[in-house]
Amino acid sequence: MQVHGLKDRTQDLRKSLNDSLEGDIRDFLINEAELHTYDDLTKVNPVTPSTVLKCLQARYSAKVFYTHAGCTLVALNPFQPIPHLYSLDVMREYHTAPQPQEFKPHIFIVAEEAYRNVQGQVEPINQSLVVSGESGAGKTWTSRCLMKYYATVAASSQKCQDTVEKIERRVLDSNPVMEAFGNACTLRNSNSSRFGKYIQLQLNGSQLLVGASVQTYLLEKTRVAFQAPTERNFHIFYQILAGLLQLGNVYFSPASEEAQPCFLQKAADLLQVPLDELQSCLTVRTLLAGKQSVLKPCSQSECGVRRDCLAKVIYAQLFDWLVTFINNSMCADSSMWCNFIGLLDVYGFECFLLNNLEQLCINYANEKLQQHFVAHYLKAQQEEYVTEGLQWSFIRYQDNQGCLDLIEGSPSSIFSLLNEECRLNRVSDAKQFRVRLQKELSDNASISWDKLSKEPHFTVAHYAGNVSYQIEGMMEKNKDPVPPEIISVLQKSQDSLLHSLFADGDRESEGSRGHSKVVTVVSKFKNSLESLMKILHSTTPHYTRCIKPNPDCRPLTFKKEEVIAQLEACGIVETINISALYMFCAVFLSFCVPPRQAWMDALAEAELDDAEDFMENEASSVLPKLDPLLKERGSVQLSSIQEPVLVRGWPIGLAMASAPSVTVSLTATGFQRIMSMMACLKSPFRHGGYKVKTNQFDQGVASIRAQPRGSIKMHLQRSPLLYADMHPVHKTDVVTGFNQILTGRSHCFSTAVDALTKAN
Repeated sequence: MQVHGLKDRTQDLRKSLNDSLEGDIRDFLINEAELHTYDDLTKVNPVTPSTVLKCLQARYSAKVFYTHAGCTLVALNPFQPIPHLYSLDVMREYHTAPQPQEFKPHIFIVAEEAYRNVQGQVEPINQSLVVSGESGAGKTWTSRCLMKYYATVAASSQKCQDTVEKIERRVLDSNPVMEAFGNACTLRNSNSSRFGKYIQLQLNGSQLLVGASVQTYLLEKTRVAFQAPTERNFHIFYQILAGLLQLGNVYFSPASEEAQPCFLQKAADLLQVPLDELQSCLTVRTLLAGKQSVLKPCSQSECGVRRDCLAKVIYAQLFDWLVTFINNSMCADSSMWCNFIGLLDVYGFECFLLNNLEQLCINYANEKLQQHFVAHYLKAQQEEYVTEGLQWSFIRYQDNQGCLDLIEGSPSSIFSLLNEECRLNRVSDAKQFRVRLQKELSDNASISWDKLSKEPHFTVAHYAGNVSYQIEGMMEKNKDPVPPEIISVLQKSQDSLLHSLFADGDRESEGSRGHSKVVTVVSKFKNSLESLMKILHSTTPHYTRCIKPNPDCRPLTFKKEEVIAQLEACGIVETINISALYMFCAVFLSFCVPPRQAWMDALAEAELDDAEDFMENEASSVLPKLDPLLKERGSVQLSSIQEPVLVRGWPIGLAMASAPSVTVSLTATGFQRIMSMMACLKSPFRHGGYKVKTNQFDQGVASIRAQPRGSIKMHLQRSPLLYADMHPVHKTDVVTGFNQILTGRSHCFSTAVDALTKAN
């Protein structure tokens, strides 16, 4: 009866608090003048999408573009230069600060935290800074700021100054070159990264920058031959007009019409290849019939495909050569560096009017990164609560495993079916492939089809929204065939660079594959992405979520619909909820969180009532047998129960108030036991003396809720906490409040004891 009564009281309280949630939101939003002061969204109370959105809007209007969201930094793109925010003086200010976290939120706080983790050799020592967000949110700019920061702070020492400055210049100078060859103007972003890159900044034992390397992913080489209306080619084509653009002037006419080879001649001159061989490789294909070769003229459309293929293969090889050249110029020997900080700048989630294989791969990469974020922060945090025996209501975060199974799963997935079509080496049929998708994958809730659409397509329910993909042309892009005639012509080029790009001749071409395994675009991309995820899982990640405030890239313009969609897609609200819960030890939490103090008061009342019920049972009966469930949940030990019980996850003050006898258990011995006790009691530490280590350390205090090895017993007849001064004047040289009680240095303690003596 008592247990049911407790549950009924708790449910009634929950209902009344939920009923008053709207009032709490109104009360919070009334103080509009103070909304911009919330530099950490975990301080927002209550946490709802509307309150979070209002705070971000207020900060954006006040030209404050960075906001903490618990374990994540939210960066709003101002769409205009803010030079004073990233000056050298600001960098040095954050780098030299004893506690950078006390400064205003900034990307430099994230950078400095990672750098100090390397300095302190906190496991895992290597760091990864993951900059995510949709196209146009500011990822490239953020990565550029991080590179500048590390190149500056890692060169602050006088040791090996010349070497460090040389590496710094090369690291920074490589960025605009790669942006020129890999970025382009799109519908949503004037400087969109059309490839992903992971930049590894290599540090020696003194944490000086001694080298760097770049790993790239999925260059969108189709952009060389085709751009959507109002979009542009890669920046480099508008900066240096040379070789490849001439191929765009080459058109093919039917055999009955007279050809005009002037543009083809110009292209042959620039490529430094024979005109007749260039014309032949574009218009005639070689077929293998047994041991004999048969020449067959290409159709007009096939000639266009071959022309585009020539341009794409040259550009892709040139881009790879550029990355290799940059790496060779700045990558340090493995003996010179021991740790690294990685910067991941990957293309954001994309959804256009026409989406094909490129968008599928890009969005697949974003799905993997979202899963990594969920696994690292949300799942790990919630599982820790369960392990420690805390009462817990799970937050319904967005688990995208079903979508990943649809794209990459085994035995059947979009990728596996695409690869199977390529291995069959037959003419692609978009309608037939759609039928196969429906037959094999219709059980997966993440895929659907628009029955009214005339074009073959499929729609994927991504974590950031639904995207419809056109099937037409997808199989050809996945094959990525290169006719052997094209490779043969390029190997004969008199241009030294172009000749070196194709001299090895080991590139798989359309005719050399035979019956060997076809290496498709999605297979190569999946393998490279898996290697990246292994790196991320082996490092300490730091997440920055870039938000695009409006779709038109207008300065200081905040569109609520645009922002809230991105906040919900990347799980910011869930992150805030869990981070706030971790900080304040709240026990019950749902999507809309009621005030954190009301819950604690209710829990304290319920737990004290629970303790009184046990005391009544003790007085009226034989010693009660300890309930295994209460033991598992860490119930407070009563003096009449002989079996010791761990107090786990309880605020220590509440435990003292509700039990006459408490055992406080620690995880270490000797000096570390003393440090554990001081951490538990929150005794002040002198600056520069010693510190309590986090649970990332192999030794030291993992948690004040960790399993014990030794114990310290404190016996109190009744808690003097009720009479203690809980809010004394702050003094840095004394122990105050509850800690005074435990150390015997508080006048309040003796006063409380006198009061209890007189009362008894």
